[in-house]
Amino acid sequence: MPRWIKRLALGLAGLVVLALLGVGGYAWRATPAHGGELKLQGLAGEVRIERDNHGIPTVRAASLRDAMYGLGVVHAQDRLWQLETHRRIGSGRLAEAFGAGALDTDRFLRALGVRRAAQAQWERTSGEAREVLEAYAAGVNAGIGQASWALPPEFLVLGVKPEPWTPVDSLAWALMMAWDLGGNWNAELARLRLASRLPLERLNQIVPPYPGDAPVRTRDYPALYAELGLRAGALRRALVDLPDVAPPSGIEGTGSNNWVVAGARSVTGSPLLANDPHLRLSVPALWYFARIEAPDVKAAGATMPGLPSVVLGQNADIAWGFTNTGPDVQDLYLERVKDGDASRYLTPDGDAAFEVREETVRVKGQPELKLRLRTTRHGPVISDAGTLADVVGARPEAAPLVLAMRWTALDPDADPIGAGLKMLRARSVDDFVAASALWVAPMQNMVVADRAGRIGFVAAGRVPLRRPDNDLQGLAPAPGWDARYDWAGWLPAPQTPREFDPPRGWLATANQRIHGADYPHHLTHDWTLPFRQQRIEQLLQARPKHSLDDLARMQADEVSLAATPVLPWLRAARPAHPQAAAAQAALAGWDGRMSADSAAPLIHWAWLRHLTRALFVDELGVEDFERLFGPRTFFDAVLGVIERGDAWWCDDKTTPAVETCAEMSTRAMAAALDELTQRFGPDVSAWRWGPAHASVAEHRPFSRVKALARVFELRVPVGGDSYTVNATRVTLKPHPTTGELYLNEHGASMRALYDVANPAQSRVMHSSGQSGLPWSSRYRSFLQRWAGVDHVPLWPAAGEATAGGTLVLKPDGR
Repeated sequence: MPRWIKRLALGLAGLVVLALLGVGGYAWRATPAHGGELKLQGLAGEVRIERDNHGIPTVRAASLRDAMYGLGVVHAQDRLWQLETHRRIGSGRLAEAFGAGALDTDRFLRALGVRRAAQAQWERTSGEAREVLEAYAAGVNAGIGQASWALPPEFLVLGVKPEPWTPVDSLAWALMMAWDLGGNWNAELARLRLASRLPLERLNQIVPPYPGDAPVRTRDYPALYAELGLRAGALRRALVDLPDVAPPSGIEGTGSNNWVVAGARSVTGSPLLANDPHLRLSVPALWYFARIEAPDVKAAGATMPGLPSVVLGQNADIAWGFTNTGPDVQDLYLERVKDGDASRYLTPDGDAAFEVREETVRVKGQPELKLRLRTTRHGPVISDAGTLADVVGARPEAAPLVLAMRWTALDPDADPIGAGLKMLRARSVDDFVAASALWVAPMQNMVVADRAGRIGFVAAGRVPLRRPDNDLQGLAPAPGWDARYDWAGWLPAPQTPREFDPPRGWLATANQRIHGADYPHHLTHDWTLPFRQQRIEQLLQARPKHSLDDLARMQADEVSLAATPVLPWLRAARPAHPQAAAAQAALAGWDGRMSADSAAPLIHWAWLRHLTRALFVDELGVEDFERLFGPRTFFDAVLGVIERGDAWWCDDKTTPAVETCAEMSTRAMAAALDELTQRFGPDVSAWRWGPAHASVAEHRPFSRVKALARVFELRVPVGGDSYTVNATRVTLKPHPTTGELYLNEHGASMRALYDVANPAQSRVMHSSGQSGLPWSSRYRSFLQRWAGVDHVPLWPAAGEATAGGTLVLKPDGR
């Protein structure tokens, strides 16, 4: 071999070694210290941070203030990029880092005024809540200071630097979590859009009432919108440009589970509590487990980077868990601009001036954008974002309209941190319920148990009262100049639904309707379908006493009661297709169990997807269908059509023939088998639900870059579906980079099981790992356990509390 080739080879090898050493050195420097001692400014006393072998820290301090400072430090150490994204979302500043692709989201969040509302709430925050928010921010900033010489890779790739964290950032993130759990405005906008296509009778069939209820009696709002001059073309575009930040409303699998059994129904003789909140899956997970120990607080559970609190968990005396109530606390108003004076709009008492502000949105690689944003007496004008502008177009001779939103979470007197601190210190069910009266948004179904053996449920949150003559009932956007649609005060906190120590020995919620027919107040008309709740009740009633292991098996349950009513139609669909016989063989004897190793769930969901298209595309058009039905099935609408044998919906209006529901079901099966054969091959016996339905934890923003997604994104095959207790929502919208259907992108973001009398038995799990650094073993250390519905101890055993290192924070006297 020529000498020059050897020298070149050696030189290249040397460069590779240097590159690897450089990468390794960077990774080492960017990995935070979990042991040793740090001197930091802003502390009043010493803080000890002990991490167990799972990376879960115990933060010990001589005051709650210093403990929350320590929580800020560990959040910054392990989740700095996540904090950065939380701050940018709450401020509407994503486009600065991500470019023009995030501009619509920024415009919408600026129009909504999230950070503006958080600033107003901060100005009214006082006492311990203010002290804790300031201490937490100081802790985050101390952690940022320690990391500034080697930032996580997202900062380097995108060329951004972390800015100092502020208490307003925390309150803005709390608002964004309320936004994520509130989708009523989106349901109103969907009805507005459908009103351009359908008369009220048909609209109530495609967005049907809660099972067993008659349609809500309202005025004919499709006729109302026609009278107002809203253009059909604009209505059809009303949702097309909504940014991804818009939360879903009524989509299957949205919600959570919680239940608690009393001592009489527990093998321990004391209460046991289970909770699994269902949220969009992300990496790192939304939750970060931690333990807080201060003189008057000893608590452990799920914290959220950005917030100084244990949101869900257990203290020395109680355990608690939340699910989303989903109340109607958002109303949209069509505001009429005064003819000849665009600076004013009409009210019941004449005209009033818009409150106007100007904001600047910076966009990476592009000129900055100036926004002129308005507010009315109801709230922010969200159509000023531009993404909704077409919905309010009118006939040239009619006065123009804008779209404003009223939402409880934007109220300046909301104090989520103060309410959360009181819950954290509660020592009994009664203490916890008293603290919940301060909770504003998002409204939550809270279950709680205490060491004295009591169990309770309370729906906590601020609920608006509506006038008896409000003939839209919050279902669709209302004329803002008509006083009958204004809110008429608040439901007193003691009058929200609640229940304590029932004779049956258990309480449970799963986003179903939480009150009986005799409840006198309106909460919402858009409850989640009750299949998960029905299955939870079946399992709770199946045995006289339960253990924590029994509750864990309940969390893993994959029986979908939603499959039962459609099974006869599914089995009767026998097209002339080469795979039809094998598909029916796979469905024979199937009971709706959504097992990962079965073909039947895959056939079921593909058939359901194509049946939905067959029933509704011809009436709605492709554009409206894809926006409204593309990500979901509208299962209740489909079920209603086939159970009624509704010829109007089943007939394909694009053909001269008159099709029956049975024919459309068979056509849907043929299309489903075509799709599955093309994707998975002709051997039906080799089809499996788990790989097709893999859980995908999104990394923001690198999931959108195929090469980087392989490193940063997390995937694992799972069973379950949108209606199982082990809720793994089926995504019917193609994946943005791979085009895959049926993935799971929304599910149990964390699972918890609490033994109130013996906390050492309590256990938890979330969907990724404690670290946000992709090279860390704790970036994905929980993934397989999460997929298998396994857990880790919430409180470490003796000798394990410091297995992950001990970091001591001491005050820097400078």
